[in-house]
Formats: sequence, structure tokens, C-alpha cells
Amino acid sequence: MAMRHSVVLDSRRCRGCTSCIKGCPTEAIRVRGRKATILPDRCIDCGECIRICPHKAIKSVGDQLDILSRFEYCVALPEPALYGQFHNLDNIDIILNALLKIGFHKVFEVAKAAEMISDFERQSILEGPPKVTPMISSSCPTVLRLIRMRFPKLLPHVACTILPMELAAILARREAAAETGLPPERIGVFAIVPCSSKVTAARVSEGLQAPVLDGAFAIRDIYLRLLSPMKHLEQIEPMSSVGIMGLGWASCGGESAARLREQCVAVDGVSNVIRMLEEIEDGRLPEADFLELSACTQGCVGGCFTVENPYAAKMRIKGLMKGQPVSRNRFPFQGEERDIVRRDKELQYLPTFVLDQDLGAALNKQLRIQELESHLPGLHCGSCGAPSCHAFAEDVVLGRATVDDCIFNVRERMRSMAGKDEADDYLPPPFRRQQHDTSRR
Repeated sequence: MAMRHSVVLDSRRCRGCTSCIKGCPTEAIRVRGRKATILPDRCIDCGECIRICPHKAIKSVGDQLDILSRFEYCVALPEPALYGQFHNLDNIDIILNALLKIGFHKVFEVAKAAEMISDFERQSILEGPPKVTPMISSSCPTVLRLIRMRFPKLLPHVACTILPMELAAILARREAAAETGLPPERIGVFAIVPCSSKVTAARVSEGLQAPVLDGAFAIRDIYLRLLSPMKHLEQIEPMSSVGIMGLGWASCGGESAARLREQCVAVDGVSNVIRMLEEIEDGRLPEADFLELSACTQGCVGGCFTVENPYAAKMRIKGLMKGQPVSRNRFPFQGEERDIVRRDKELQYLPTFVLDQDLGAALNKQLRIQELESHLPGLHCGSCGAPSCHAFAEDVVLGRATVDDCIFNVRERMRSMAGKDEADDYLPPPFRRQQHDTSRR
């Protein structure tokens, strides 16, 4: 199934400022004709460009609530990051009850599925050491796509489990079908997610052959709709069924803490994640048993769909943990049913950076890229609309740009036409070889 990305570009707002091209970890953005474009095969929906763009031209979109009308019975799957968005909240049940007031018939907490996955992982630890170490968490879709694209040698290190929201969707649909007698296809199951990558994962799963969710709503959209019902609840029914471990998954380090007996490293922020993956690939982190990698700052509480500062949201969730049991859920399945938590398709390498399907043609293009790059200044200024000189050379060879798009190549041509001194005047001041004396005499 083709990837349907949730990160989109509003060309009307874009001014071609090139701010976005530097922050993309997979070099998926180019600027041509004063407008940015996203290369869809390279986008991993990390949301970095959304944070960087000064003109709000790049945004991420979730599903709209009117999709609920397509189903007879609708289940909400709130991610635990949602709980950290509200000031002075001391009872999760207030949020869960309010969800029933805005169109949902049932609530199944993703944190509950997270506790089950944590218990499954602890059972797996007791069964014996993993085949490869360190094991890498499979809970962040952005990290999964990043590994598939840039670090395919590390695919055997990725844990076999599906996303907590996917396990929650499977179990919630089962429960709803048993309670209502409705066929599963007439039951809508929707996640309330903190980031763009989970919207994309709801549409095209990384680990499942067929998606198990019917849609995903942004936390920021649901947050606004919940404010009024939360204030006017006449009665609060006890609904929450999660403990400290499930709530902890909202921020980086929570999944690691739930494993209990392992040497774990938790890393947040996509640039830090890339640095860590490079070290693992080079074999420089042998003492860690498990790596929890989150593309967003502070984990899911820092997703681009959240409302509050991630550090404040993390603090609030810690406050909600007080007085809670360590965990309220165990992994209940035995025998063949244990496979419910495992991927049913293998993670495969995404050949995004392959230059040509023909090996000989690919080698020829690589040589041309290297030759062209050797004649470029190596300043990675972005004036050509590409994030680096290497990316620009690749664009030229693949027909996405021309050599004259480099301002320094234009300068050299001007030098031959207008003279050495005058040619530097066509460059921005930081790149001129000589400085004109502009001081007052």
C-alpha cells in the first residue's frame, strides 16, 4: 500500500525561505521556484519541518471528527500524552468521561495496551536473552521508518511488538463487538494521537499487513472539544484502568522503566536518535540491552499534535501517577494467542536512496555525483534549494536540478564574463572573497 503522509505543505503560505531543508533528517525537502516541495518517498513524518517553518506553511493533518458518522459504534483510544495537556487535572476519569460526550460510545486507553506490551516484554526477558543486542523499541513509527530507510543493517535489532495503539485497537474492537453484537466492520476505532507519524501509521501500519484502526485524531483537535464537556460533567464514572507503567509511556524513558531488569538507554529528539543509531551501527554501544528511541523531544508529550510544552506535560503526568498502582494490566494471552502482540509482516529496507534499479547505471550515477560534488564549494548554504552540496549533486544527476542552480557556479561564469572583482558582487556578503570598505572616511 502506498504511503499516505500526514505532513503536508500549504504552497500559499510558503515563501521559499529554505528554513525547512536543513532540519529534515532524511533530506526530503527541496525548494524550487520559491516554493518548497516534499519528496514523498523520503518523508518519515517526523514533524521537524513543522517546528522549523517560520511561516506555518508545513502542517500535519489528522482525520476529522465527522468520520464518526460512518459507524454505528465508535471507540476512542486516547494516548497517555493526552492526559498531560490539561492544567490542574487530578483525575484521568474526567477526560475519559468527556470523550463520551463528544461522540464516542466507548473508551479504551492506549496506556492499558502499553502495560500489556510491557508485561509481554518482561516475560520475554525471562525466557532468555535476545538473539541480538541491543534491542530497539518498536513504539515510535518515525524511528521505524528511519531505520528502514537509513539503517537497514539494524532491522534485526527492532523489537517484534506492534504499536500500543494497534494492540489497543484490536482489543477494543473485540470488546465492542462482544458487548454490542455488531459486526466488526460497523465499529469505528480511532486513536487520539500526539504526532503526525502515528496518523500515518494508523493508515499504513509498519508491522501489520492490514490496518486495525479506522482513523486517528490529533490531540490538539480533541483537546479543544473536551474543554467544555470536562467543565460540565454532572457525574464522573470511574473508567481509567491503568497504572504508573502505562502512564509512563507518554514520555521518553517510560517504556524502558517498565522493563525493570535490563540495562536501558532512552533517547529523545530525532537528531539524537540518528546519532545513537550511527553508534550502534558502528558497534560502539555494546553494554545496553534495550534502546528506547523517540523522535520527539521528551517522547510523545513533545509531538507536533500536542498543545502544551512537553516538559510541563511530563510534569503533569508524573503528578497523575501519584497514588496509582505500578501496573493494572498483565498480558493475558497464552499459546498461539501470544502472537496478537507481534508483527505479522517483516520490516523491510526502503530503497529510497537507490539511484537506479540497474547496478551498472547506479554506479555510473554515483561516480557522476562524486565528480560534481568535488567541484562544489562544500558550504552547504542551501541557496540551490537542496540541504547539502551532496544532495544538490544528486539532484543534478537525477534531473531534479541543473548545475547553474548553484550560485557559485554562476559566480564562476560571471568571472569569465565580467572580470574577477565584479563577479564577487553577485554573491551574498558572507560568501564574497573580498570585503569592500564601507566605513566612512
